[in-house]
Amino acid sequence: MKAILLAAGLGTRLKPLTDNWPKCLMPINKKPLLEYWLDSLIKSGVKEILINLHYFPKIVESFVKNSLYKDHVIFSEEKELLGTAGTIVKNKKFITNSKILLIHADNLCICSLKKFIDFHDNLRPKETKITMMTFNTKKPKDSGIVVCNNKGIVQSFYEKSEKDYGDLANAAVYMIEPSVLNWIVENNLKDFSTEVLPNFMNRISTWHNNKVLRDIGSLEELLKAQYDVEPHKDNNSYYSWEYNDNFIKICEKVDQLITNEKK
Repeated sequence: MKAILLAAGLGTRLKPLTDNWPKCLMPINKKPLLEYWLDSLIKSGVKEILINLHYFPKIVESFVKNSLYKDHVIFSEEKELLGTAGTIVKNKKFITNSKILLIHADNLCICSLKKFIDFHDNLRPKETKITMMTFNTKKPKDSGIVVCNNKGIVQSFYEKSEKDYGDLANAAVYMIEPSVLNWIVENNLKDFSTEVLPNFMNRISTWHNNKVLRDIGSLEELLKAQYDVEPHKDNNSYYSWEYNDNFIKICEKVDQLITNEKK
């Protein structure tokens, strides 16, 4: 099993935190966001992981190479952002003859990825080629909303619409069959949401995450994410994690990223 972690985003809504630090390494309960994804993937049996890089790529590379996950990860640096489908096209050799778990790694996701994978492999409707993770959002106007039939197959998709189509949202985590990946490469596509999903309506199954899915793209949501993982007792270290003998810390007001040398 292989996975692609999309981790190249600029994190502009998180400024000034991301002025000198990549969004995918924002600390959540003493651990960088990317570590949650890598840990969950490895525990779910995914042994080959590709991470696309663009913003502060050397920092991300250094973190992974000094982690327990280094033997399972390869990198694909993008000098210019290629788009969510463009990353698949660039790395066509990595995806050859394999289904892929495609993940937007700037979300905090707490659920069983193994159950998600098992659903796609064994329980999804046979006519579907993609399985999309869904969740219930409190901010439908800021999300991609999906409408499904009684079999859980996506019939329509509305990206950040002002109209009310419900609260069932796309979690931006997908299991994708090789035939779909080949079609993306053959057509040299760039964007997964606007070019791939519309072409597979009625061929996308859904698996619901009823635990946690949070976009940490704003300061408010990043702060809320600290409470999503587990209760804390030590408030002084609540927003920090240790990295290469430094402490990376978000202050209580979450308005700056503090890097203090370990003393």
